[in-house]
Amino acid sequence: MDRLNPGAALQLGRAWPLGATADDEGVNFAVFSAHAVQVDLCLFDADTQAELARLPLPGRSGDVWHGRLHGARPGLLYGLRVHGPWRPERGHRFNPHKLLLDPWAREIVPPPGGFDPRGPHAGADREHPQALDTRDNGRVAFKARVVRDAPFDWQGDRPPATPLLDSVLYEVHVRGFSKQMGSLPEAERGTYAGLASDAAIAHFRRLGITAVSLLPVQQSLDEPRLTEMGLVNHWGYNTLGFFCPNPRYAATATPRDEFKTMVRRLHAAGIEVLLDVVFNHTPEGDERGMTLSWRGLDNLSWYRLAHDKAHYENWSGCGNTLDIRHPRVLQMVMDSLRHWVQEFHVDGFRFDLAPVLGRGSPGFERDGPFFKAVLQDPALQGVKMIAEPWDLAPAGYQVGQFPRGWLEWNDRFRDTARAFWLGGDCTRGELALRLAGSSDLFQARRRSPLEGVNYIVSHDGFTLADLVSYDMRHNQANGENNRDGHGHNLSWNCGWEGPTTDPLVLGRRERLKRALLATVLLAQGTPMLAAGDELGHSQRGNNNPYCQDNEITWIDWSRADASLIDFTAHLLDLRRRLLPLDGRWYTGLPDARGRHDLAWLRRTGTPMTPEHWNNRMSRIVGAWIGVPGRGGAPLLLLINGRDMDAGFQLPPGRWVAELDTTQADGRSHWQRAEGPAGEEPFLLQARSVVLMRDAAG
Repeated sequence: MDRLNPGAALQLGRAWPLGATADDEGVNFAVFSAHAVQVDLCLFDADTQAELARLPLPGRSGDVWHGRLHGARPGLLYGLRVHGPWRPERGHRFNPHKLLLDPWAREIVPPPGGFDPRGPHAGADREHPQALDTRDNGRVAFKARVVRDAPFDWQGDRPPATPLLDSVLYEVHVRGFSKQMGSLPEAERGTYAGLASDAAIAHFRRLGITAVSLLPVQQSLDEPRLTEMGLVNHWGYNTLGFFCPNPRYAATATPRDEFKTMVRRLHAAGIEVLLDVVFNHTPEGDERGMTLSWRGLDNLSWYRLAHDKAHYENWSGCGNTLDIRHPRVLQMVMDSLRHWVQEFHVDGFRFDLAPVLGRGSPGFERDGPFFKAVLQDPALQGVKMIAEPWDLAPAGYQVGQFPRGWLEWNDRFRDTARAFWLGGDCTRGELALRLAGSSDLFQARRRSPLEGVNYIVSHDGFTLADLVSYDMRHNQANGENNRDGHGHNLSWNCGWEGPTTDPLVLGRRERLKRALLATVLLAQGTPMLAAGDELGHSQRGNNNPYCQDNEITWIDWSRADASLIDFTAHLLDLRRRLLPLDGRWYTGLPDARGRHDLAWLRRTGTPMTPEHWNNRMSRIVGAWIGVPGRGGAPLLLLINGRDMDAGFQLPPGRWVAELDTTQADGRSHWQRAEGPAGEEPFLLQARSVVLMRDAAG
């Protein structure tokens, strides 16, 4: 394609699909801009990135500009220049001096020597913000490469389609997971290949997780501020290419094929692949930021603008907010989701700051256009949809408000479990409410208890090891004078801030980690673990390591806690075999034989009453589960959040302990022959969870 005649004329082409579409005879280009007066297709030499030609797109169908280049082939480098009014006060920021990236690009090529955000990328003059910046950035801008994938050998790949009732999510960063996995070849560490290596899959299967929930893998861009400090956006929540696997995580020169191979291998092991996606903002920042693509294509259409039109609504905290109300913005989101499902076989998505996607003109709309589009799309049926249910807009907290069928991160579960175990303000009633599916959030809206994603730790905040090792955040490495990150962590250092050799402090921390893991993995709902928590991963007290691509975030496999891995695997095996709490709402009412499906007990073995539920002094509670999800036999879940042992009067039954979190591996050999009520109480040790099964059935 480098031999293309620079004077080649464009044919009229067609207005669909958007982006660059190659066939055997050429390439069709289609670009959306409702307010432009001209759109130029710019062609570049693949080696030097010298500009070869500027060809005005000859066709316009409604708001789509299009043209077809006969004889063009995959591999062609191209960009866009868009002509139109420069009227920031009216929302228009067209600037043909800036080369623009196609939002539908399938592959993004950086300029020679890498992208420098300090280059001439601003649309406005820095000294005079209302004036045009006339410096040309074509040589140093990102370009798109025309892609036509060769058929990939999926080898009969089929999605695992794991039911929610059996799903266990594992949130993981592709690079951080295997970057220090010594059993892998150096080139595979921190890559898609590393995540799907034999060693990684063996670990996933040993644990019993059913889905990896990947932090963003769409191609992203580091913020200029981080670049100036010598840091990177490690988490990747700054998407540049909504259709492009991030080449930074590829061990080979073909990231698209490597990503597909990863999915195929994980599927063969019965593991689903979910993607964290960011459709709430772009890397262009606010009105002082770079012009990379959307701003220069049609600023008024792509973004939510303030009343004065010269500024942006900043509901993402990143300077701008995409306007999902516009049909073409919605189209890009839907095209991207379908692309990842159909081309890459992914099984679901977790939406960052998801309320943005449901915001109409008055506010959040649970039946808004985006949710309707997802509901009716044939390609997205059966795909797991998970919302991070808050953003920075007014009324931004929308937990429990998403449509039926959607899953939501349940931070109420997180905060309640942390408070209960780590000394915060919490009642037994609040803990029981979270353990039994958070009915206050989901049941009244005819939602399933499985639609709540229960977690105690995610990528955002302390790791599990740090949660019980630090009272305060230690984010100095981020270069923000320790002002960034959450200040309210509900953590407890167990008597010493950070690393220690004190056996009493260490023992307390280990016991609390096991109790917290048991709380999330035995609760009703869909559980999520953060990668590394099962083996003691620490981030040295940094609760916001979004910019730390180094040993702070990389899992140190050489220091993995084998006993904690065994404990987590045992917990997940119990969940799989017994499923203590089913996927339906419990009533607490007796059946014809007088047996309750779920009953909550005091340490005396008697039922809880309102005054007991609200007693903030007691941290001891039991759940008699008459109708567990599997196994048939009643179960008894005993919880002691105090720092002292206590006796618990067991109900009648031949009880066998299946779990005791005071033991390093979680296993217990305790059992009781069936006897009358009122015999010697069971010794429920401090800071522990015990799960018992009635062997009498």
